[in-house]
Amino acid sequence: MLPIIHVDMNAFYASCHQAEDPALKGKPVLVAGDPKKRNGIILTASYEARRFGVKTAMPNWQAKRLCPQAIFIKPDYDLYVKTSSRVMDILGRFTPLVEVFSIDEAWLDVTGCEGLFGDSVTIAQKIQKAIRQELYLPCSVGVSCNKLLAKMASDMKKPMGLTVLAPEDVPQMLWPLPVDELFGVGHRMAERLREMNITTIGDLARVPEELLRQAFGLNGRYLHLAANGIDDSPVDPHSMDSARSMGHSTTLPRDVTGFEEAEMVLLSLSEQVGRRVRRENYMGRTVTITLRDASFGTITRSVTVPYTCATEDIYAAARKLLHAHWDGKTPLRLLGVSLSQLVKEFEQVSIFKEDEKKNKLNQVIDEIKDRFGDGAIFRAKLLKDDGLNERKLGKTANNAPALRGIR
Repeated sequence: MLPIIHVDMNAFYASCHQAEDPALKGKPVLVAGDPKKRNGIILTASYEARRFGVKTAMPNWQAKRLCPQAIFIKPDYDLYVKTSSRVMDILGRFTPLVEVFSIDEAWLDVTGCEGLFGDSVTIAQKIQKAIRQELYLPCSVGVSCNKLLAKMASDMKKPMGLTVLAPEDVPQMLWPLPVDELFGVGHRMAERLREMNITTIGDLARVPEELLRQAFGLNGRYLHLAANGIDDSPVDPHSMDSARSMGHSTTLPRDVTGFEEAEMVLLSLSEQVGRRVRRENYMGRTVTITLRDASFGTITRSVTVPYTCATEDIYAAARKLLHAHWDGKTPLRLLGVSLSQLVKEFEQVSIFKEDEKKNKLNQVIDEIKDRFGDGAIFRAKLLKDDGLNERKLGKTANNAPALRGIR
């Protein structure tokens, strides 16, 4: 028996809207970051729209030109989270071993479930049927001996595909595929592999592991194993438990007694939280601040916001909470900021990139900090407090002064 199943919802965001509104069924639906802007981008295209050549990340104007009859819809993440929860509930009927990988996909380990539901292929068919009948949503399913091959199998036939990929089928079914279709190989890595004349997964499978280690470090071993269909990672239903919230706090060297300085601390903390959340591919919707005064009295206050990973959104919510729950005079010795109700987002273009300028800015900031150090770039507001810059943002990688502040 091949005990691992991967379920991947098809055109999930668009399908959610079609399921909610029967009038949209069978029509080309485009979920766009900002449907009113020509410079917006397509976040998800229904399969009816894809037939016209519309793709994820395509500019709105181009999609409109390819498919003039397309129906543009603003993203509704609350709908997607609610629907995702119902999908995962269905999966949980078949086995307790369900590992949520993102909002629209998950692995199941159905070892020992044969007596209740049949073999793994029968279980996969029952899952597809249940999701289709109860939620009116299509999904593709992959069945294999491990998570990697099950994931690869579910991508092979969409929509509403069911693919079995056994280990002995790897040379025939997996190796002819382009190398960038291997799970875990991103755009940049694929470019490097092509520079090494490695264009297919089969090419990669035949490269000695040591050569891949020399080129990619520890990732080289993963590439060698993955190209040969080898994966021993278990289905872990608790894989996301440790990431229900992410936060940072700081005990200040001197008490804060004014809004301006407290805001600068919150901005620095929000920057750290946002960067960490973005690095781990999470989004959250509850911002919490912690305030501890000089007598060690502590309060925490929270507010719910639209799902985000942007520093600006986190800071705006934290600042609002600060002004609502602190008098601006009581000395504070500790401040903290956290983001919770986290969900993982693995779409190539996140629906949260509706404000493209803001998110591109955050991406650039993260890249600069990763390359040159935390002090290489920071918000212009923080220039007002040299002590805070040095205390919270640190020095650049070579201990040089910070390069530039941004507004």
